[in-house]
Amino acid sequence: MSQRDKVARYRKSTPGLASWCEANVAEAVTVIGFAPGHRRRLRTNNGLERLNKEMKRRTRVATLFPNEASPLRMVSAVLSEISDDWETERSYPSMEAR
Repeated sequence: MSQRDKVARYRKSTPGLASWCEANVAEAVTVIGFAPGHRRRLRTNNGLERLNKEMKRRTRVATLFPNEASPLRMVSAVLSEISDDWETERSYPSMEAR
């Protein structure tokens, strides 16, 4: 059964769902076209959760900031450091298929 057949099946009973499926399912299944090693990293939000946890850890250590710009500078520096690690493949999101 093709995607169009499935959408047509729900068109009468749930037109909102059918419209949403037409607009979004193709994007949602794009990840299937990637190599299995890439899919595993793309289908979860573990990397984002890990990044948020690191930001929380770093900002909790420096609990008192002198102005509004200082935590932004600190978080930007940490994100830049993490980005450098990722770009040089020293950390988690290696895009080599395994």
